[in-house]
Amino acid sequence: MRQSDGSSAGETPESHLSRRHALRLGAATAVAAALGWSCRGAGGGAAPDSPGRLRARPASPSGAGPAAGLTPLGLEAAGGSAARDGLLYVPSGYRPDRPAPLVVMLHGAGGSARGALNPFLARADAAGLLLLAPDSRGQTWDFIRGPYGPDVAFMDRALRDVFGRCAVDPARVAIEGFSDGASYALSLGLTNGDLFGRIVAFSPCIVAPAAYLGRPRVFVSHGTDDPVLPIEGCGRRIAAQLRAEGYAVEYREFDGGHTVPAEIARGAIDWLASA
Repeated sequence: MRQSDGSSAGETPESHLSRRHALRLGAATAVAAALGWSCRGAGGGAAPDSPGRLRARPASPSGAGPAAGLTPLGLEAAGGSAARDGLLYVPSGYRPDRPAPLVVMLHGAGGSARGALNPFLARADAAGLLLLAPDSRGQTWDFIRGPYGPDVAFMDRALRDVFGRCAVDPARVAIEGFSDGASYALSLGLTNGDLFGRIVAFSPCIVAPAAYLGRPRVFVSHGTDDPVLPIEGCGRRIAAQLRAEGYAVEYREFDGGHTVPAEIARGAIDWLASA
């Protein structure tokens, strides 16, 4: 049975991309290849007011903290954008006196926070991972359709909320995504390398950071038979470009399509926990 969540059992809604979305994705990829990486070659760094910069940082939480399990963020008022909110998962072994690793998890186009959690959710307790999954403000992330903006602002709100309630280890904050979410994770992760020490990108195709800061380590996976985002122009190209720019990259290919196999998800969690 196939699901729309990017998990090992699933084929995402991106498997049925409209012609318009496919053309937009191809154009964005070309722009990233022609312009985004040349900006890095020109030298760069991140100005404090660069688009895509996240300002929330781990701090001492107030109160007893959230209960273990899965809860809505509750950042949107009832009605309006309530359906586009997000989820927080607190592992069963979480203790306020022991800062935990946090992974921000980003869904693919047409997806939601619940699907974004699937690659790591079943293993979060054993790994002690806090998981934050915001919903994109639209059907996909802002930079796919235009400039950075509403999704960055909402993610900042979500991070401030989590940092205010949970003890987070500032040395173990990561960002992860699948497909469009993977492209967004890579782009925001490179822009905010002072916040995200590691980036996990399952089947990405675009790298378009607003700026560059820090040297986050990167995990990239891609299926050799991906019919949605073909590996040669996406995962392989991105891994090669990142390495050429001096980033430490763990790159894994697998036999399969546009998905996140269970063994790839396990490998990414082990990689997050490695020194």
